[in-house]
Amino acid sequence: MTAEPTRFDEAWQTALDHATEAAKGGRDVVIARDLLGRASLLIDDRADRLAVDADELTALRDAFAAATHPFTGLDPVQTASVLFAPELFFDVPELTEVTPRKDGVGRVAVLERTVVGTDWLQDTGASGDADDQAAELRQERRVALYGFKGGVGRSTATTVLARHLADRGRCVLVVDLDLESPGVSNLLADPAGMPRHGIVDHLVESAVGNAEGLELVTRTSVLPYSGNGEVWLAPAGGQPLENEPYDYLAKLNRIYSDLPAPAPGGTPRPFAVRLEDAIAACEDQVTELSRKPDIVLLDSRAGIHDIAAVVLTRLSGLALLFAVDNPSTWEGYRMLLSEWQRRPDRARELRERIRIVAAMFHSAGDIGRLSTLRKHAHEMFTETLYNLPDDGDDAEPFLAPDWQEDDRPYAPIPILFGNDLVGLDPLRSRAWPELPFVEAAYRTFVTSVERLLPPPHHEETA
Repeated sequence: MTAEPTRFDEAWQTALDHATEAAKGGRDVVIARDLLGRASLLIDDRADRLAVDADELTALRDAFAAATHPFTGLDPVQTASVLFAPELFFDVPELTEVTPRKDGVGRVAVLERTVVGTDWLQDTGASGDADDQAAELRQERRVALYGFKGGVGRSTATTVLARHLADRGRCVLVVDLDLESPGVSNLLADPAGMPRHGIVDHLVESAVGNAEGLELVTRTSVLPYSGNGEVWLAPAGGQPLENEPYDYLAKLNRIYSDLPAPAPGGTPRPFAVRLEDAIAACEDQVTELSRKPDIVLLDSRAGIHDIAAVVLTRLSGLALLFAVDNPSTWEGYRMLLSEWQRRPDRARELRERIRIVAAMFHSAGDIGRLSTLRKHAHEMFTETLYNLPDDGDDAEPFLAPDWQEDDRPYAPIPILFGNDLVGLDPLRSRAWPELPFVEAAYRTFVTSVERLLPPPHHEETA
């Protein structure tokens, strides 16, 4: 009988077990996993060098290779002393800590070399210096709008929310981060009113130090609103001048890579930092042209994607998760939130700024359906971001008797759905946000979100 082959997940758990055992010797261990999922153990012996042919290394190499095959790295076990640049493996911010150093046991960390996924576990907080504190202040005013599945009305909701906030005197910047399928840009500006450049332009130009002078934002020309508020748009791509070349796809194919330090001893620039810089550049342009944005709405791409990961974990102070009440939605969100569950410190920080949005909710007078969605959201949060193993005996349990508390992240903010919304073409009817059935559908959503936002800048300084 042929033995069952070692599969991806089993090999990874085995690699974690071997790393944990190796760290008991007091040295830090990094598990590096490449694009094919193959793992290698990297042992930090910079303070106490190990011989390449040491018995403990030979035994570990043989055991590790046998247990993880075929998901074994080309060089299964390596030491820092033989690496050309060990700091690129042991001292980079992309490391995800699995277990910390303690009582003579080394730290175990993971270094993923993947196309997507690592940013779901990256650090979110500021480290304390002036630049990080400024970034944290910016983050508080950013709202991420995200749906695990597309087609749930996220871009339309972003537009309606922007108009509502502008009606109340706020300066709003909408950033179209659905780079593969831009949508909100068409709701806020016609082609003639688009800026020459967009988010993809900043990402490719800044990679070679050429971002100075980009035209990234425009004041909306098609969205009706009243009062002294403003709505600005930073589109995914720009609108070039006549006869000016513009290859959007060529740029899109080059934006997601992490960049090395520009000079020896410098700081690498991962994609998350590059996207943060692009959004900050848009905010700065609005400030220069008018005033500092009170709120920045980040219309994120759906699905499992690095843009969504960065927006939710690094860039936003409030994250609105759009959900329709079906099994695929909850399975998808449970999968993503379970990633954060692996880092309890991250889970505790993120769970305080998430709210579920009941997207396209067919109320039809049945209030029980909203309660059912709330129960499903409550179950998901309970299983993933709450009641964590190290919350401690004194931590307040999430399984409260009253699961209907409205200030909890699982309490859904509804966007009502009616037949009149079917077939609505915002591009043909520019006054669509003022239609009575649109205002009725989004009234609870916009007022509920507004209460979660920080006050306008002028109120803070008054």
